[in-house]
Amino acid sequence: MMKKLFIVPGFSLLLALGTFAQTPTATPTATPTEEQQKEKAALEKKALGLLDQLIADAPSLKLPENRIRLQITTADLLWDRSEARARTLFTQAAEAVAEMGRAAAAVEVNVNTDRRNGPPTRTPAQLRQELVMAIARHDAAMAYQVLATTRPLTSPVESPTGQIVNADDSLEQALLARIALIDPKLALQNAEQFLEKDQYPRSLTSVLSQLQKKDKEAAEKLETKLVQRLESTNMLANMDAGTLALSLLLSGPRLTPATTATTSDTPAPAVQRSSGLLSESSYQDLMRTLVEAALRATPATSPQRGGNAGRARGPAVRGLTPQPQSDAEMEQANARRLLNAVQGLLPKIDQYLPERGQAVRQKMTEVGMNNNRSGFDMAQIATAMAKGDANSLETAAAAAPPQLQNRIYQQAAMKALEEGNVDRAKSIADDHLEPNTRAMVTQAIDFRKMADKIETSRIEDIRLTLGGLSSDNQRIDLLLQLAAAAQKKNAKLSRQLLDEAQRLVSRPATSYQQMEAQIKEAHSLIALDPARSFQVLEPGIMQLNELLSAAAVLSGFEVNVFREGELPLQANSGLGSMVNRYAQELAVLARTDFERAQTLVNRFQLAEPRIQARLAIAQGVLRPQLTQTADNSFAVNFGFGNGGFAIPAIRPQ
Repeated sequence: MMKKLFIVPGFSLLLALGTFAQTPTATPTATPTEEQQKEKAALEKKALGLLDQLIADAPSLKLPENRIRLQITTADLLWDRSEARARTLFTQAAEAVAEMGRAAAAVEVNVNTDRRNGPPTRTPAQLRQELVMAIARHDAAMAYQVLATTRPLTSPVESPTGQIVNADDSLEQALLARIALIDPKLALQNAEQFLEKDQYPRSLTSVLSQLQKKDKEAAEKLETKLVQRLESTNMLANMDAGTLALSLLLSGPRLTPATTATTSDTPAPAVQRSSGLLSESSYQDLMRTLVEAALRATPATSPQRGGNAGRARGPAVRGLTPQPQSDAEMEQANARRLLNAVQGLLPKIDQYLPERGQAVRQKMTEVGMNNNRSGFDMAQIATAMAKGDANSLETAAAAAPPQLQNRIYQQAAMKALEEGNVDRAKSIADDHLEPNTRAMVTQAIDFRKMADKIETSRIEDIRLTLGGLSSDNQRIDLLLQLAAAAQKKNAKLSRQLLDEAQRLVSRPATSYQQMEAQIKEAHSLIALDPARSFQVLEPGIMQLNELLSAAAVLSGFEVNVFREGELPLQANSGLGSMVNRYAQELAVLARTDFERAQTLVNRFQLAEPRIQARLAIAQGVLRPQLTQTADNSFAVNFGFGNGGFAIPAIRPQ
């Protein structure tokens, strides 16, 4: 019999911020003039014409996933302008996804691992998720209808660790969170249905959060029912219940404003804001239940390996077949996992249940766990990342586990530099960063100092500094930073610096990093001379044509960029990602010269890059907030067992 294993997934701070952070106040924008409105309308008309062309091109694509992807995106962009047409495209995409699912089930082929025609691409399940979530942005009822009509024919499978993997349940839970944004009442009904079936998706936190903003009475009803259900559930036998409880407790309780008397001459006290979802009493009750479940843990009876302790299936040993665990053994494994996860809540336990904090520490010692996160408050880091200033980041770094500190201190130093506090950035780098990271931050500081003195700089002195740098990429980064600083103070010098950078990027690239430098140069030129931006991009597009032709010839021998002779629109390789980067930059340039951007798009020899670039341009015009920019970020993960929470990306300057 298949068993469910309590696996405590990692907590994503990005998710926590998205769920609980306060919505920033919108910055007032100037009312566009009549002429600007006309220009915008004309540009949108051209973008809609591009969508017509893309819809007509869709049948020419060979890969079903490419056609489906194009239908989803064009329908999403058309919804506010032609809902009927968008519904038709979504319906066509749903029919194609259902057909892909039936075909996969009929031949019993796992399309996600079939490498005969190139690298793995979007499976029917992944495309189905993308389709359902796109529809959910516009019509909750249609999203649930498509969820039902595209339901896969295959049964849930059991993973090697004994966990039941049900992608359909996961999608329904993700949909619940999305629906909460547009239809909280419908989300409440569906949330109650989950609870009636003893199902506890973590997306219930999103439903509760949205209801608290839009319907206080409904939120109170859901909160009461949610806490009561969790308190009556055996969290050691239901992995979702424990995970949801941890999510609800992570951010602390919902604080209420102090009720002090005021007179007409005394202003009312400011409302005390909190990211918490539960009232203080509910918070304490749920925390007590969770802690008591974790305290049922006993030492493991056989040696376990670190974060993998307590799996439903033991680690594979050559010549031996892992044996299933009994319900009691699994509950004990789950209890140890839960106790391990509760470490991150210790500061909150000490605050709200002080009598239980010492019991948790004693139990950890009893079962042989190292208390390596006793001073680590995940909510503290979440709050620091939401605030985003150098002070809060430095405070969070000091409280974080050692393996995270270098990355958070790096972000704190770069944030101080962004805030104009060069001395603070240098102090953080000197005191806390590892040598390699310190060298990178120190170079960013030196570049910033030069930019601050750009008014008195001479091109000859800058060239001497450039000669001392170790790579063209460093030289280009410095030139672009100085050019931006000089743009208002010394336009002549700014142009000279951009000329120097253009000379460096004009050579044929020998790496994707050098192609990225060409894109940065083109982006920097937009404000001064858009025509030159197009000139910088064109050689890169011609080189991409050569690389794509070579990849097509080598397909199946050395590289697998193509599938069935076609480039996937969803980038699955470095080359595909670079095509997407050029497409995104063309989308930015199209807002300054639509026709010339179209001309450059036509320089792509293959149909797929042309379609990708046209789609990016249409998105950039019709929904500019989604236009992507260069992102050389990296992230670090740390978590419980197989999971982890992510520290937001740190972008090297």
